[in-house]
Amino acid sequence: MTSKMLEVKDVSFSYGPIQVLNKINFHVDKGEIVALLGANGAGKTTMLKNISGLLKPSSGQIFFQDENITPFEAEKIVEKRLILVPEHRQIFSTLSVLDNLYLGAYHHYARMGKREVNRDIEKVFQLFPILKDRKAQLGGTLSGGQQQMLAIARAIMARPNLLLLDEPSLGLAPLIVKEVLQYVKQLRDDFDVTVLLIEQNVSASLKIADRGYVMSHGSIIKEGNSKELLTDPEIKEAFLGHTVV
Repeated sequence: MTSKMLEVKDVSFSYGPIQVLNKINFHVDKGEIVALLGANGAGKTTMLKNISGLLKPSSGQIFFQDENITPFEAEKIVEKRLILVPEHRQIFSTLSVLDNLYLGAYHHYARMGKREVNRDIEKVFQLFPILKDRKAQLGGTLSGGQQQMLAIARAIMARPNLLLLDEPSLGLAPLIVKEVLQYVKQLRDDFDVTVLLIEQNVSASLKIADRGYVMSHGSIIKEGNSKELLTDPEIKEAFLGHTVV
C-alpha cells in the first residue's frame, strides 16, 4: 500500500484577473521522484510556490503527509520538512559554503545541537565532495553547477521529507545537467527523500523520475509513468524536438 506524501486537490490560483492554475489535481507518493512537465508559462513554478506557502491558492486544498497545509505560512511548512529549492538557486552568495549549510539547518539547530548538524554536513559532503573541498569559499564565487549543488545540499540540511526542485539544471552545461540530475536520484536513494521536480530537460528528468504530469495553460493535461511519457508521440513532438510518425 502506497502512502501519499503530497496531495493537491482542485487547486486554482490567479494573479488578479489572470488565471494561472485551474483546478489542479495530482499526488506524490512516499519515496517517489515525480516530474512536473510543461512549457514556460504553464504554471509549474506557481504550483510549487502554492505548495510551499509562498502563494495561497484561490481555491482547493494541499495535503502534506495527510495534513491540510493550505492555510500555513511558508515558515511553518518548512518546519514540517517540506523544502523548496527555488529557481535561480538563491544561495547566500556572500557567505561561505559551510555557512550556507548551517543556515539550511536553522529550524532544528537548537533542538539537535552542533554535533548532530555537523554529522549531517559530513553526509552532505559525501554526496557532494566538491563542496567539502570548497567549504570556506564564498557561495557567489562557485561555478553554476557547484552553486546548484550547494542549493540542494542546503535544502538537505533541513532534513526534508519532500523536496521541491524548481529547474535545477537552469543555465547549466549539458554534462553538468546530467550530473545534477543523478544527484537528485541519489537523494531519493541515499537520504530517503521524496522529490517533486520541475525540469525543462524533459528527457533527462523522465529518466530519473518514476512518474510525470504534464501541465499546459494552468491545467494537468496528461499523466503517466516515465516510460509511457518518454514514448508518447505528443510529448516527443512538444518537448523532445521531433515528431513521431
